[in-house]
Amino acid sequence: MRPERRMDIGQPSAGATRAAGEAGPRLRPAFRRALARMALLAVGAALALGAGVWLYHRFTHVLVEDARVAADMVVLSSRVPGWISTITVTEGETVARDALLVVIDERVASLQLLELDAQLDAAAARRAETEARIVVIDQQTASQREAREARVTVAEAALAEAEAQLDLARAEFARARRLMETGAGTQARFDQTRAAFDAGSQKVLGRRAEVADARAALAEVVAARGQLTVLRRQLDTLAAEERGLRLQRDRAALDLKDRTIVMPFDGVVDRTFVDAREYVTPGQRLLMVHDPAAVRVDANVKETDIRYFRPGARVSIAVDAYPGLVMEGVVERVGQAATSEFALLPNPNPSGNFTKIAQRLPVRIRVPQSEGRLSPGMMVEVEARTRE
Repeated sequence: MRPERRMDIGQPSAGATRAAGEAGPRLRPAFRRALARMALLAVGAALALGAGVWLYHRFTHVLVEDARVAADMVVLSSRVPGWISTITVTEGETVARDALLVVIDERVASLQLLELDAQLDAAAARRAETEARIVVIDQQTASQREAREARVTVAEAALAEAEAQLDLARAEFARARRLMETGAGTQARFDQTRAAFDAGSQKVLGRRAEVADARAALAEVVAARGQLTVLRRQLDTLAAEERGLRLQRDRAALDLKDRTIVMPFDGVVDRTFVDAREYVTPGQRLLMVHDPAAVRVDANVKETDIRYFRPGARVSIAVDAYPGLVMEGVVERVGQAATSEFALLPNPNPSGNFTKIAQRLPVRIRVPQSEGRLSPGMMVEVEARTRE
């Protein structure tokens, strides 16, 4: 009898186990190759998509690399000569408006100002004295003139009365003389009228002398009042002198003020060109400053791309110093001449050989300050859209 073969239905046989072990290693490399192909396809699709995006961006945008942050660099100079006595700032320091920067020796200017103040006080005192004399002379001569004019009037009236009496005495004397010649008059009457005529003549002479004396006294008073005109002319001269002294004082005060250099705006000190106790001359540079809030971008754009940078056009600005920082700017002004026109050594092409090179035009772009990070001279890249 053959022995019975027992088979456990739930347990795999040894042959089946060996077959499964041999199939497993064969499936793993195939699976890895499939995964690799899928990864390559994904990478290729990503590269193709990136290249497409890049090409689309290149066709729809213009990139300008010749661009930098700029600002108005203000050079503070000295208008007056002198020794530097104080410098209160250093390079890179942020300074508020009207803050003290430099002081030039001001001792001589202060003394000149005091001297002119003293001269002005003396001129004002002379003017006050002259005005007082005018008032006194005016008051005195006014009353004297009234009195002398009244005296002249009285003297002229007395003269007129004496002349009338003389005319009457002359007529009486002539009548008495005719009567004496005819024998009808008396000697006593003749002598009486003659005496009256002589007395009247003397009286008229006396009245005329009184009139002349009164008029002379009046002329004296009028001459005295003529001093008022002279004094008023002196006042005009003193006024002109005061104006001249006041102008000199204003100039001295301006000279003194110019010896103190202050910050013209809220800004940053970029350079200092002098040190304390150094002698400076008029026009010599002292400091260089700029306003960090008033920055802009100056770009040199190819003439073939300048049509995309019209005034008012919006552009994107990427700052090299801060990767990922992209700002929006607005084109303010486009230059009307290429930068080559301002070269120190222009190329007139004397040999006749010609190589065409695209010229560049300057473009100014308004850009807001970004938390004080934009500094003059920093390189940026400007990008403009070629179509809306």
